This record gives sequence, structure tokens and C-alpha cells, in this order.
Amino acid sequence: MTQTTTQPMINEVASRPRWSFIRKLPWLKGWTALFLLYLYAPIFVLIAYSFNDNRIAQIWTGFSTRWYTKAFSNSDIQRAIFNSLQVATIATIVATLFATMAALVLSQRRFRGHTLASGLVSLPLLVPEIATAVATLSFFAAIKFPLGIASLTVAHIVFCIPFAFMPIRARLAGMDKTLQEAGRDLYANDLQVLWHVTLPLLKPGIFAGAILAFIISIDDVIISLMVAGAGATTLPIYIYGMIRLGVSPEINAVSTVLFLISIAAVTAYWLISTMYKEDLDVH
Repeated sequence: MTQTTTQPMINEVASRPRWSFIRKLPWLKGWTALFLLYLYAPIFVLIAYSFNDNRIAQIWTGFSTRWYTKAFSNSDIQRAIFNSLQVATIATIVATLFATMAALVLSQRRFRGHTLASGLVSLPLLVPEIATAVATLSFFAAIKFPLGIASLTVAHIVFCIPFAFMPIRARLAGMDKTLQEAGRDLYANDLQVLWHVTLPLLKPGIFAGAILAFIISIDDVIISLMVAGAGATTLPIYIYGMIRLGVSPEINAVSTVLFLISIAAVTAYWLISTMYKEDLDVH
């Protein structure tokens, strides 16, 4: 009798949506709105004032795109954008490749030193970036490696590996291992299972890791400032150098371009993820 009476109550509680208590906290929505406003208002102000016709960035006098025209006709800015995209692209590809291999090795089986290896891969996330930059610069000086695009790219690769590693490792941790076992039951060797089963299922994690590595690389200032030699100025370094002379609409325009590059990367990841999910639904 008791079991019959309590079962509907249990079903009712189980059917309630999680976090339903939030509806009873109306003030929480207001705080969330204020937080989002605080988070994105500076970006909106930056974009708006990049179209300011006045040379003084804080005084609005009218709409104009002349600062974008001036920025894109500046050969130094063009070179900085090219350097940023070049370094970020190479660093993303290589870092994602190394991160994928590390995630596969560390997730498939445990071995002596497994915990230590996992910690070493993730360690740069815990070390202050300025310490990483100084250590990298000291290492290059010790081996007499010349500073330039090559040194900047190597530094970005090492720094981006942990950021690419996190989503790939998380994707592997949530992967259904029975699919790999099913592939082996069909007489597929380890390489075939990796190529036809593991990597296709790992695509969302790889894409997420690559996009995260790209954004980290293209937005980096501290490491780039330390290890970039002559002719290796990236866009963030160029913006940092300009802003020491004061904020101007041209700086706002260049900063907006950098922001849009990051948005384009996130949008690309969203589109690829959507197409991947649709492809899975079809099959």
C-alpha cells in the first residue's frame, strides 16, 4: 500500500525539470542581465567608437569608416595581421596534432608515470603566463635560437598544446568504448579502429581544441612580446604599442578587427559542430 502511494510522488519529483528552484528567484535574472551587460558593454563601446569621425576617441562627432580605411592601408598593420594569422594557423595545427596524440595515449591505457605525464601536459595552464614567457625566452637564449617568426611560432605551439588538450581529452573520456570494442570484434586492427571509429567520434573535441588554441594564439600578448624579434610583430603587440600613445579611433578599429577574427573562429566551430551533428542524425 505504501509503495503504491509513494510511487506516483516519486515519479512526479523525477519528472520535474532540474534547477526548477531558479524560477523562485526572480532577482537572479536581473543580476544575470547586469553581469552580461558588464561583460559585453565594453566590446559594444569599442566597436561603436571605432566608427567615430573624431580623432579624439571619447568624443562622438559622427559616423565614419575612415579609420578602417586608414588601418587597412597601413603596411605595418597589414604585416601584423599577416604575422598573427600565420603564427596562429601553424601553432593551431601543430598544437592540435600533439594534443590529440597525447590525449589518445593518456586515455587509452594507464602506465607507469601516467599521472605525472597528465600533469605535465596540463602544467602550463597553472603557471603564470609571464613566467612561461620568461622561461621560454631564457631557453631560446641558452640554445642561441634567433628571435623571430620561428621562435614565436614554437613558443605558441608549446603554450597552446594544453588548451587544445582539454576538450580533446574530455571528448575521449565521454566516448563510448564499446564502439571501439565492436570494431575489434569485426577484426579491425588498432590503426583501423583509430582511423574509422575513434577519430570520427573525436572530431568535435578536435575542432574545439583547435579553435581554442587558435584564439589563445592570436590574442596572446605576453609571450609574443617576449619572444618576437624584429619583423615578427603580431596584431596584439602592435595594438599594445599604439595604446601607449593614447586611445584613438584607429586603435578601436584595429581592436575590432582582432575581435572579429576571434568571433569568426568561434562561428566556424559552431557551423562545423552543427554539420557534424546533422551528419550523425542522418546516419
